Amino acid sequence: MLTVKPERDRNNRATYRDNWWIFGEPRRELRPALAGLSRYIATVETAKHRAFQFLDADILPDNMLVVIATDDAAFLGILSSRWHAMWAAAQGGTLEDRPRYSKSRCFDPFPFPTLSNTHRHAIGLVSEALDAHRKRVLADHPHLTLTGLYNVLDLIMSGTHPDRLAPRGRRIFEDGLVLILRELHDELDMAVAAAYGWPADLSQADMLAHLVALNRERAREEKRGIVRWVRPDYQIERFGSETEKAQQIEADLGLPQGIAAAAGLPAFPARDDAAQTALVIDALIASGDAVDAADIAGRFRQGQRIRPAVASVLASLYRMGLVSTSDMGRTFAFRRAA
Repeated sequence: MLTVKPERDRNNRATYRDNWWIFGEPRRELRPALAGLSRYIATVETAKHRAFQFLDADILPDNMLVVIATDDAAFLGILSSRWHAMWAAAQGGTLEDRPRYSKSRCFDPFPFPTLSNTHRHAIGLVSEALDAHRKRVLADHPHLTLTGLYNVLDLIMSGTHPDRLAPRGRRIFEDGLVLILRELHDELDMAVAAAYGWPADLSQADMLAHLVALNRERAREEKRGIVRWVRPDYQIERFGSETEKAQQIEADLGLPQGIAAAAGLPAFPARDDAAQTALVIDALIASGDAVDAADIAGRFRQGQRIRPAVASVLASLYRMGLVSTSDMGRTFAFRRAA
C-alpha cells in the first residue's frame, strides 16, 4: 500500500487507479476467445527462435506471450512452418538482436492457405507429432529449454561437429532427438507447401514474394466482402457481416441456405450442465469410435454454435478419466468398463 497506491493514484487508466490493489485487469477479448478450448497456441513475443506450441487451457498467458485462440493443429503447423517463420522475420521488429513477434504486423496480415480436409489432416498430424516431440524432450531433460533445443539444431545445421557441442547438446544429438526435430520440420514444410500449392524448395526471396502476392489477393477479396476466418464459428458471430452471420447459422444447422429450422435434430440444453454431460456421453457411446466436438455438435439443432460447450464437456470428462484420446485432444472415445 505504501508504494503501490501512490503510484496508481497517478495512473491515467481509471481501472488501475480505482482498483489499485489488483495487479491488472481481465482481458475481455482473450478470455471469451479461449472459452471452451482445451488448449491454445502461443509464442513468446521476443525470442531468438520463433516457436509456436500448444498450451493447456488451464495455463493463463501473461503479457509477454502472443496467443492464438484456436485448438486446431493445422494452424499450429502453418505457424510453425518456414513459410510463416520467414514472413514473421521480415515483418516483425527486434529487441537488441532478438526478433519480436507483432500480432498486427506478423499474424493479422499473414495469408493462411485455404485448407482442404486432406491438407488440414496432413498438416495436423505432423504438427501434433512436432508439439508432442518437443514437450517430451523437454520433460526428459529438465535443464533444457526450447531455445536451447533449437540452438543445438541451428549448430548442427550450420555444420558444427557434434563433438564441439556442450555436453547436454551432445547428449540430445546422440539420442537422435535433434534429427527427429529436423525431420518433423521438413515434413511440416512440405505439407504446408502442398496446401499452398507451391514448390517446397523455394528460396526465401521467392517464398516472401509468393506470400506478399497472396496477401494482396486476400486484400482484394476482403474488399468484396470475402473474409477467410481462422475460426469461422467464433469470429463470424462477433466480427462478421450480417450476411455471413445468417449463412453461418444455416451452415451450422447443416441445412441449405434459407431453411430456418433443423427438423428432426434434438436441442442441446443451454444451461443444464448435467443434461449436457449426459447427451455428450450418449453421443460418444452411440458413435462407437473416437469423435471430435464438431461431430457431436452436428447432431444437435444448434449445430456448431454449441461446439465450445461440447468441447468443454469433453475436457471435463477427460479430466475425470471417463474418455480417452489418442491424438492430443482432437478426438475422444468413451472408456468402456473392462
